[in-house]
Amino acid sequence: MKIAVLGTGMVGCTIAGALAGLGHDVVIGTRDPQATLARTEPDTMGTPPFAQWHAANSGVGVVPFADAAAGAELIVNATNGGGSLAALTAAGSGNLAGKVIMDIANPLDFSRGMPPSLNPVNTDSLGEQIQRSFPKAHVVKTLNTMTASVMVDPARVAGGEHSVFVSGNDADAKAAVTEILKSFGHRDVIDLGDITSARGAEMILPIWLRIWGALGTGEFNFKIAR
Repeated sequence: MKIAVLGTGMVGCTIAGALAGLGHDVVIGTRDPQATLARTEPDTMGTPPFAQWHAANSGVGVVPFADAAAGAELIVNATNGGGSLAALTAAGSGNLAGKVIMDIANPLDFSRGMPPSLNPVNTDSLGEQIQRSFPKAHVVKTLNTMTASVMVDPARVAGGEHSVFVSGNDADAKAAVTEILKSFGHRDVIDLGDITSARGAEMILPIWLRIWGALGTGEFNFKIAR
């Protein structure tokens, strides 16, 4: 598939590299490609400069958001949750229409310090906000409940015996995303329902962050035993 990954942080790079490794035609979208490639300092999460990753993954193009979305069959939203709507707006509603948006972002609010809270929460979700803002796109919330390395290599944790969720209004879009998840190695894909169920998936983050703090690592995931 032709896939655009929006976002140049650790999650975006990890997803883009994995998808390219599976043979997809991948580009990364960013607001200003030249500025992104010119950065020499780690980001706020300590991730090495994007140019360092790109030097090892030169087959992945780096283009503005709109160009990335225009040429893609599927778009992965791997931007910072607080900037997701702005990034997708920059990508262009016309470029998103009729396409699957695989939304893996979380609406983390750092305004009150660490650990972050969620905004929106309870009665809304980032996934729903994206679907409302781009009604002609098919938003599927997934992978937001685990760290990037586990997203693309679930066998890192418990031999892959854990769960991943999908939420969305369109059955075909969820099926397409499920195929990508399975290609990463996920075996237990749970369909939570329509896009409103993204509220529950996003609300896993507060406990995820506390577990991360307690264990000192993000290399874990949830298994729904039944």
